[in-house]
Amino acid sequence: MLSPLYDTLPAPVLTSALTVAELAAALEAIGGFEARPFIAVAVSGGPDSLALVLLAEKWARRCGGRAWALTVDHGLRPESAAEARTLAGWLAARAIQHEILMWEGDKPASGIQEAARDARYQLMAEWCRTHGCLHLLAGHHREDQVETHLIRRRAGSGSDGLAGMSAVRELADCRLVRPLLSVPRARLLAVLADEGQPFLSDPSNRNPVFERARLRLADEASGGAVREAPEAIVAELRACGRRRIERERRLDALIACSLALHPAGFAVLDMAAVAAAGDDSAERLLGRVASCIGAARYPARRARLARLRAGLAAQPERARTLGGCRFVPWRGRLLVLREVGAASGPVRLDPGARLLWDRRFAADLALAAPSGFVLGYLGQSGRVAPDRPVRDHAGHLPRLLHPVLPALWDDKGLAAVPHLGYRRPGVAALPGLSFRPANPLTSAGFTVV
Repeated sequence: MLSPLYDTLPAPVLTSALTVAELAAALEAIGGFEARPFIAVAVSGGPDSLALVLLAEKWARRCGGRAWALTVDHGLRPESAAEARTLAGWLAARAIQHEILMWEGDKPASGIQEAARDARYQLMAEWCRTHGCLHLLAGHHREDQVETHLIRRRAGSGSDGLAGMSAVRELADCRLVRPLLSVPRARLLAVLADEGQPFLSDPSNRNPVFERARLRLADEASGGAVREAPEAIVAELRACGRRRIERERRLDALIACSLALHPAGFAVLDMAAVAAAGDDSAERLLGRVASCIGAARYPARRARLARLRAGLAAQPERARTLGGCRFVPWRGRLLVLREVGAASGPVRLDPGARLLWDRRFAADLALAAPSGFVLGYLGQSGRVAPDRPVRDHAGHLPRLLHPVLPALWDDKGLAAVPHLGYRRPGVAALPGLSFRPANPLTSAGFTVV
């Protein structure tokens, strides 16, 4: 008798099952894999991710590589642990390596789906980093892509958003690969039917509290337009994707010739080059640099970027703010720096700590370090920077930048300001500190499969 934890096998369908050869062709089109690929696959136990891991494991093995299935137990439902064990049994029976990752700690009272998604990707990316795996595969399929397009269209998204999900997205420690975005869900169900593989059913997928679930329920009531993924919507998606790819190429070229990014966490813009590029490109560049330097979780709205561009053109001598950044005229150029008032507060770094602070700076302190530090921006302490930097070349940074430079304190006071070359005599074992913004200035380009 089947457990109530999972659905019965899908009924026989006329749709043909996706094949390993077809998945291999999609992965080859995406590219970037080793000759003997080592991949991880996000597996919730639902039909989409289960079909993907069955096919991807066969592909990796045929290439002389290996695959791991990763499951995150969010602990949000009482039955989640039992479901994860059921899934582990299914995969073990197929000799597929599998690990369950736990989301521990307090859970937010609101925005739970977004928080769970962030935690899921963070846990899997950390696993990939620890195990030296560069590729994390996810089972988003054609109907997911259509739903994303329709949700964004309803919200008034711009043309980039209407392109839907990219087949490749860079995470902090690996890349997220979605090879099934053009594959109908019915073909994934057919894979499970052919394999005799049951699957888990997540009740949140039909909970009208969530927007995507409401869209699915409305679609069922109207006859299944999304499930069938009409060709007009798919064609629109692909056209939006191609246009986005072309815009990104132009923007990357503009970034290369007009902007310099400093490891201290600020940027320098040549506004003459930006203005010559035209309003649309200028606003996209301002949005990209604001996202990178300001570390906001969501991009600035286009109307705000348009006002910023127009204001900078009309009064280039005036400083402005947007998205947690300050745009400050300096020697004929424009400095883009973190706005201290919008930044994260100082944090404690104890020996062995490893974190991304203010969504901008990666910091780690050796476990053998004799003591900890407090990491914050220099301007957050009420102190001033040292008058004489240790290294002469560090003294070339404008003083207006000093308040937004990362600094370290210990129990004796200011211990170091790395980007000024300052280090108090006697201070040893400083943390490693590098600018690794959560929103990089450039990333893997939008990819259509």
